[in-house]
Parts: sequence; C-alpha cells; structure tokens
Amino acid sequence: MDFTLQHIVAFVLVLLVGLSAGLCFTWTNAITTGIGKLDDLGYLRAFQQMNISIINPLFIIVFFGPFILGLPHLYLFKNASSSMIWLLIFALAFYFFGVLLVTIFGHVPLNELLDKTDLSKASLEDLKLLRNRFETKWNRLHLIRTVTSITSFLLLIISLVQSIKQ
Repeated sequence: MDFTLQHIVAFVLVLLVGLSAGLCFTWTNAITTGIGKLDDLGYLRAFQQMNISIINPLFIIVFFGPFILGLPHLYLFKNASSSMIWLLIFALAFYFFGVLLVTIFGHVPLNELLDKTDLSKASLEDLKLLRNRFETKWNRLHLIRTVTSITSFLLLIISLVQSIKQ
C-alpha cells in the first residue's frame, strides 16, 4: 500500500485531534474531579498554575494543528466520495465550533478572570464567590469540548478508514 500526501495529512490530523480529545477526556475524567475536591484556595491556585503551564509550544501545536490542517486536508480529499467529504466537514466543524470557539470565547475569559486575581489577598468569601463564578461554567463548557473533540476524532477515524479502503 502506498501512502500519499493525503494519507499523511489525514494521519497527522487524526493524531492531533486524538491528542486533543484525550486531553479533554482526561481533564474531564480526572483533573476537574480531583481538584474539585480541594478547598477554594487550593482549587483556584491549582487552576491558575495549570493555566500557566498548559500554554506551551507542544500544546499550541496539538490544539491549533487541526484547525491549520483542516482545510488543506479537506482540499486534498476534494475528489473523495460525498459521504467522506461530509464526514470531514462535520469532523472539522465539531472541532472548530466545539473546541476552538468554546475555548476562545468561553474558557479564555474565565481563565483571564482567574489569572487577574491575586489569591493571596482575597478573603475566604471572595475565594468562594470566584470559585462559584468560575467552576460550574468552566466545567460545563469543558464538557462541550470533550464531547465535540471525541466526536470529531471518531468521524476522522471513520474517514481515514474509508480513505485507506479506496
């Protein structure tokens, strides 16, 4: 079997979306449930530190890579069957709307609110109010990211299997 540029781009795209879906799943399954058991100060400090450490070159590649590769990938498969084109369109739309836009317009403002707060100077009541304002909304938005990234990943796997069979 010969692998073409189409297949290489498809494999990389599936890998990047899979890594994003895995990150979202792990965050939903373990991280938020684990730190959710901390007191308000511990929870908010942990989130501040994670917000700082997650912004790194590898994360940027994994997170934005599917968006950057998505359109070239679709172009490379422009002559594929209509069902495969629709799988790709839906996979990319789920990732774009459910992961990228939810992050940019939902999580980033919440993270910035948290990052601007000097937790060492906040009262216990302020910490409780900030956590209440942050945690439920952040987790609800993150569930959207988890579901849509996994959905995107599954659709891309199906499309990749179809492309290999052709």
